[in-house]
Amino acid sequence: MAGFRSLARQVRDPRCDLALRRYSLRKCLERFAPYGHRATWDHLCSRHLIEPEDRAPDPARLVAALEELEEARAVWLAYEVEFARRRKREKHDGLRRPGSFDDWHRRTWGGCGVAWCDDPAAHPVAPLGDVLRRLISALESGPGANCPVCADSGIVWKQGLAHDPWYGPVCTGCGILVPQPVLTPEALAEAKRVRRRELASVA
Repeated sequence: MAGFRSLARQVRDPRCDLALRRYSLRKCLERFAPYGHRATWDHLCSRHLIEPEDRAPDPARLVAALEELEEARAVWLAYEVEFARRRKREKHDGLRRPGSFDDWHRRTWGGCGVAWCDDPAAHPVAPLGDVLRRLISALESGPGANCPVCADSGIVWKQGLAHDPWYGPVCTGCGILVPQPVLTPEALAEAKRVRRRELASVA
């Protein structure tokens, strides 16, 4: 199975036909897709003016989309290195089991679904690298009341999501599943109240 870097070389290789180069970019999303495969593809297509079903897109646009994905992956890999260092220190200090703060991290193996977007058409508009930097910064600082990516205060508790965790606080502004550790207990409680009000209005 080809790795991310091998697939990225195929995306850039002018000797490959455009269908293969596009296919290789899609395969890159099986290795790294911060919003999930479909939402990340939709994001890259909309930002780089690629028709999602075009089998022979402009190669310059394919490469630009790849470069955005690579930058975001570099941000995530740097975080993973620091996370591993922190866990090593914690184990040395006797903390063998990760705390509940790190529950979200174990569900994002390889960076897939780091900022999960359950609706593939609803995702942040900022570059992927910027989104991950904001998310990581929020995880490394104290919890707040707003979405760490778009600063929107509209957060609602959703259930039946298509990704583990199957429920949680979703930003109505940018569509990400907000990691619970970045929200205050009051913000989480308000998200659940919004959910209950929505259910009551439907009933």
